[in-house]
Amino acid sequence: MAGGGGVEEVTNKQVLFKEYVSGFPKESDMHVSTSGTIKLKVPEGSNAILVKNLYLSCDPYMRPRMKQPTPGSQAYVDSFKPGSPIVGYGVAKVLDSGHPDFKKGDLIWGMTGWEEYSLITTTQGLFKIHHTDVPLSYYTGLLGMPGTTAYIGFYEICSPKKGEHVFISAASGAVGQLVGQFAKLSGCHVIGSAGSKEKVDLLKNKFGFDEAFNYKEEPDLAAALKRYFPEGIDIYFDNVGGKMLDAVLLNMRVHGRIAECGMISQYNLEQPEGVYNLMSVVWKQIRMEGFLVFEYYHLYPKFLEFVLPHIKEGKITYVEDIAEGLESAPAALIGLFTGRNVGKQVVVVARE
Repeated sequence: MAGGGGVEEVTNKQVLFKEYVSGFPKESDMHVSTSGTIKLKVPEGSNAILVKNLYLSCDPYMRPRMKQPTPGSQAYVDSFKPGSPIVGYGVAKVLDSGHPDFKKGDLIWGMTGWEEYSLITTTQGLFKIHHTDVPLSYYTGLLGMPGTTAYIGFYEICSPKKGEHVFISAASGAVGQLVGQFAKLSGCHVIGSAGSKEKVDLLKNKFGFDEAFNYKEEPDLAAALKRYFPEGIDIYFDNVGGKMLDAVLLNMRVHGRIAECGMISQYNLEQPEGVYNLMSVVWKQIRMEGFLVFEYYHLYPKFLEFVLPHIKEGKITYVEDIAEGLESAPAALIGLFTGRNVGKQVVVVARE
């Protein structure tokens, strides 16, 4: 239907965030609304861009964004606003632009709304997509934030050397599956943990890990790690925190490095678990460093230069778990926290 002044106005299906969450999130904490509309034109004089969203990314860091902000505490990323659309990484096509750097028809990845169309007013942090000879959905994962995270965490934080022993938790997820493959490309011995037989098989048979185990089948994580790493761990890429991190600390080698990427085991707890083996950091002289990927986005071109040839030569493979349609997005996001997804969780909004 036409809006005022002949500008086309269309319905805009959205996933709205209902209310702040404590404990485990549920699908009912989000609501799929079909009542919204949007004008397919950037407001006069604005330097915003109007996009059609194609693929949306479900990522663990989105869980802390569902929490009520604590007064005085500093969060690295803002909480979602109740009554507003969920916000996250996505791939989109520019329909109209008031910004000199973007034009109609451009493909971009970056922060967008969980909706069919978004008016993006903050274009800082958006990346133009120049390489379209790979699946566009890869820009929610392998060629987007998770891929950059894996690259930065492994190469910039951990400084791997050939022959080192690498352990990765949540190893079949969006980031872990890539860290393992990067480690193999660097000549390291790589072992990963995951939460199902299917994921363990994937690590060994698809991603080329030397070994993998199901942490749910291990009553004693420290003993399991001792079994898989009799000489200790040089590099730990941590995606889960909690009990696994504690067990790893006991099994690290002298001058080992730990990249703290995320702690998904802690996100739904009202009271975080303690870590008891931190003395290992001192007497083993372990370097443990947390990082936020957006502090390193200036290295994105360097990452693309590194990864694209490996993809084209078939040396890096990537597994996606695809959910069809915006209405499937709430269940897809919640599924991350029960380990329902196999590989990178992507929601398809439209295929252009």
